[in-house]
Amino acid sequence: MGHHHHHEVSGTRLAITIVLNIFISIAELIGGIISGSMALITDAAHNFSDVLSLIISYIANRLAKRQPTAQHTFGYRRSEILAAFVNSVTLIIIAFLIFYESISRILEPQVIDGMWVIYLAGGSVVLNGLSVLLIKKDARDNMNMRSAMLHLFSDMITSIGVLIGGLIIKFYQWYYIDTIFSIAIACYLLYMSWAIFRDSLRILMQFTPKLVDVEIVSAEITKLAGVSNLHHVHCWQLNDHDFIFEAHIDLTENISISEFDNKLIIVKDILAKHGINHSNIQPEYNVPDNKALIHPKHEE
Repeated sequence: MGHHHHHEVSGTRLAITIVLNIFISIAELIGGIISGSMALITDAAHNFSDVLSLIISYIANRLAKRQPTAQHTFGYRRSEILAAFVNSVTLIIIAFLIFYESISRILEPQVIDGMWVIYLAGGSVVLNGLSVLLIKKDARDNMNMRSAMLHLFSDMITSIGVLIGGLIIKFYQWYYIDTIFSIAIACYLLYMSWAIFRDSLRILMQFTPKLVDVEIVSAEITKLAGVSNLHHVHCWQLNDHDFIFEAHIDLTENISISEFDNKLIIVKDILAKHGINHSNIQPEYNVPDNKALIHPKHEE
């Protein structure tokens, strides 16, 4: 889990995907207006949200590489989580806007030029597929890049849907299919973005990482010889890779600092086993403070 070994994200590949998606968005928006296709305009909006998300991801990725300073002791490592959160929120908002517009289209159907839909959706499938391949490697262990790749992958899937819709309109003149695909795209957007929204929000709210059970960790540390209690525990996640743990540890004897350092090596091994790679343990002996595992609010 050490943060010195995780994969470096390629800014160049991300920049190329941004250019590709700007092109797709403009082409689909113009084509959607000319052809009267709500699904094309929806796909253009979805693609434009990709452009925004990719730009945010690119900036966040650059910021996350900055070194810590006295004013920013953690550096900008959480910027990527913030980017993932913003990306997921934009997708959720866009999904609801699509629902609204699609319902109004059901009430007032429009004639659509299928050929525009076929050509532009087909082009979008190819370019989005290329974009997904460009950043797939970076998305494996980076939430920010994973959210960007999900945007692109969902665009490719929705463009396939729009392409099928275009073919149905061209050969069968069944214009309702355009609206049905728009609603399907919106449902897919909600489904894809919810997990990233939830996970990034957990990190921003400094909730305990899902992979860490504070009670089990504390029980393992308390079993060590010379340890009587672990209290005032806080455990949170800085980003995808860095889990932080802090606690007060009650000792049964008034030992020296070097003896405590030996004990601390064992404590850190226990924490590392649970994926925690940064810790701050405060030793105590006969301190009359609150011994609750999780400290009550406003008490010090």
